[in-house]
Amino acid sequence: MTITKEIRLTQFEFWGGAKKFADNLTYTELNELEDYIEDVFVEGASETDVNDLFWFEDELICEWLGLDIDEVYNR
Repeated sequence: MTITKEIRLTQFEFWGGAKKFADNLTYTELNELEDYIEDVFVEGASETDVNDLFWFEDELICEWLGLDIDEVYNR
C-alpha cells in the first residue's frame, strides 16, 4: 500500500546530514526550493528522495539559491 501526502518543505522533518544542512537554511530559502524540487521529481518524491537530495546534493541546492555552501554551514 502506498500513502501519499503533500507537505511544505518548511514542515518536512529531515534526518541525518540533511537535517544539519536544512537547519541552516531560512524559511524563505526552503520555500524557494520547492519549485526546483518539483522540477527534479516530476513524478513526486518519497521522504527518502527529499532527504537524500539535501544530504548528498547540498552544493547543488546552494547553487540553485545562489549561496556559498561554506557560508550556509557557518550560519
